[in-house]
Amino acid sequence: MADSDHSMSFGRVTRRLALAGLFVAGVGRAFGASRATVPSDVMPPPASDPAMMVWRDWNAAYEQAMWRCDRLQELEAALGERVDALWAVVSVPGGEETIVCSKAALDRIVGERTDMADIRAKAEADLDARQAHFEMVATEIGYFEGLRAEQAGFAKVEALLEALSETPAVSLSGVVGKLDAVLRNGADWDDRSSFPWPQIRSAREDLMRIGRQLTPHAFFPGG
Repeated sequence: MADSDHSMSFGRVTRRLALAGLFVAGVGRAFGASRATVPSDVMPPPASDPAMMVWRDWNAAYEQAMWRCDRLQELEAALGERVDALWAVVSVPGGEETIVCSKAALDRIVGERTDMADIRAKAEADLDARQAHFEMVATEIGYFEGLRAEQAGFAKVEALLEALSETPAVSLSGVVGKLDAVLRNGADWDDRSSFPWPQIRSAREDLMRIGRQLTPHAFFPGG
């Protein structure tokens, strides 16, 4: 298992601890759909604001990455229905049965015990068979392809977020865009009710309120 590019326990298939509970089953977004599209009754983002230009690219990448994340969760659910957990049961002479999920764990249990050679061989064969079945099903349904696409999508999001932080804003819309990107990117991974997300959300709303007073028909991200 350790030699395989895709070696993993099935417990790690649902590896997104940060995304636990973020998405509600059955509620998805259409590919390319953006929650921050410009309504028809407002002015588009200022073309002269470089920060807004980067925000538009970031917003598109973010929505695409989230769609890929939703899709990968669907593939993970399909894996869970067709693949058993990657483990084997080891019966230690004079001891209790133990579940191992890797050959490294098996090494820790067996150690140098020569009386467990047959037990080790059977456990290794079980692990290899389960791993092979996992990889066959995962390849068949496109899980690994989806995983690579998700990773590439979030890498693009992070790169554009960094670019946005380095791009000066020349309008209130641009400043709001920066806060919107930070809020949506960060609050999705943390407790949205804890510091600093309520404070950032409040600052964004304040800027939008002030901006609408100054330019009633302007577009503000997150509005």
